[in-house]
Amino acid sequence: MKARHILFIITLFLLASQSCKKSDTVNPDSNLKLEFSADTVLFDTVFTSLGSATHELMVYNRHGDDLKISSIRLAGGDASPFRFNLDGESATEIYDKIIPAEDSLFSFLRVTINPNDLNTPFVVEDELEFVTNGNKQIIKLLAWGQNANYIVADKVVTLGGTPYPYHIVADSLQTTVWTKERPYVIYGYALINSYGTLRIEAGTQVYCHQGGGILSWSDGQLIIDGTAEEPVVVQGDRLEAYYDDTPGQWEQILMMDGRAGADHKVSHAIIRNGTIGLNCQSVLKPTECALRIDNTVIENQSGYGLFSILYAVEAKNFVIANCGFANVWAFGGDYRFVHGTIANYWNANEHNKNENAVSVSNYALDGNDQPFYYPFRMEMDNCIVYGRQKDEFKTSFGPDADSLYTFDHCLIKSEKYNATMPGFSHCLFNLDPLFAAPMQPDCHIDSIASPIIGMGNPLFGNEVPHDLDGVSRVGAPDMGAYQYVGD
Repeated sequence: MKARHILFIITLFLLASQSCKKSDTVNPDSNLKLEFSADTVLFDTVFTSLGSATHELMVYNRHGDDLKISSIRLAGGDASPFRFNLDGESATEIYDKIIPAEDSLFSFLRVTINPNDLNTPFVVEDELEFVTNGNKQIIKLLAWGQNANYIVADKVVTLGGTPYPYHIVADSLQTTVWTKERPYVIYGYALINSYGTLRIEAGTQVYCHQGGGILSWSDGQLIIDGTAEEPVVVQGDRLEAYYDDTPGQWEQILMMDGRAGADHKVSHAIIRNGTIGLNCQSVLKPTECALRIDNTVIENQSGYGLFSILYAVEAKNFVIANCGFANVWAFGGDYRFVHGTIANYWNANEHNKNENAVSVSNYALDGNDQPFYYPFRMEMDNCIVYGRQKDEFKTSFGPDADSLYTFDHCLIKSEKYNATMPGFSHCLFNLDPLFAAPMQPDCHIDSIASPIIGMGNPLFGNEVPHDLDGVSRVGAPDMGAYQYVGD
């Protein structure tokens, strides 16, 4: 009896143990997915020498059955600066890894970067890809590649249904100054809060990551304060030669409603390879918001060079060249352009073949597709509006708002307008200005045969006495941003 009793207890113990044991069956159900401790692994160390850093990533199986991870791989393969270690196994790719039911795996991620390698992008990226039961799950990997000041978004605001990740760089009643000692790399948007001011000093290099830029909130102020010798440069953060002239690498410099006495200013700047160079939009204070631009080049934007809604914009000695939709697009507002070259020879693709260098309107459609009108006024003096299209100046005006534009001593490419029409004084039409290399773009005048030489109004030349290169134009100004200087 005693032996049978002991055997019975052992049998019960084994049955109980078996009932508590987790299933060792690999479940192929495509509805079963992994979970992770993070969807992005950010290496936020600023490297000061040949450096590396390690971060932990936990991989969880929250299900009652085992799962087989078909593959774990770095998208960049052997060329990736990242490496991962999974349960002691280090590689760039691992296959057929079993993760037990209701268990987890430890993964350690490592990046090694030489921050002084000028060929390394500021933001180094890769993806760690997990494939389980046909499901592909991606973990983003980000690391800083060079010595710089990094602005990393830590909040999100939604405008017009679009999320804008941001980090406040100038808070209310605060003035922040960016200097040239180290470049600034923006991941997301660098946000200027209401009644805050960001001043960017001469020689400063600003690199914006894809999807980011600079955002001045309502009543904020942006001052870009470069010099002829040391312009401020704003561009994408990819440093490889392939990206030297690739448009759309970052989003925009966006300025919302400004405040009286605190105009936005962009002086001696080069803004290139984004989506919208300068985007100024007023909602509550039409034409009270002012943007002053001088000695600035905006080029190679995939969308617009200057995009304006109900702003007051004054621009002198400037080039806006080669943009995917329009170099200048304006709805309502008050504009004055002096000694500007607006040239569109865009050739990145053909989607904009019917767009114009300058497109202006006094109305837009509201949310119910009803026209909303606002007065428009524009003055162009000693300017060039030219490009590949038959008409590089386009107007869309309705009858319910005043609209006025004047061109004085300008060269315009247009089949719709001519020198005898109201609004055009001493203007030239459809004469090739003979730019040096407009596709690059280089909008210097390349030949003494150019029709714009000496054809500017001296009154406006005296207002802007030196061209973008510092060459005097007093007395006999050429049209546009550059004086012809000969061979």
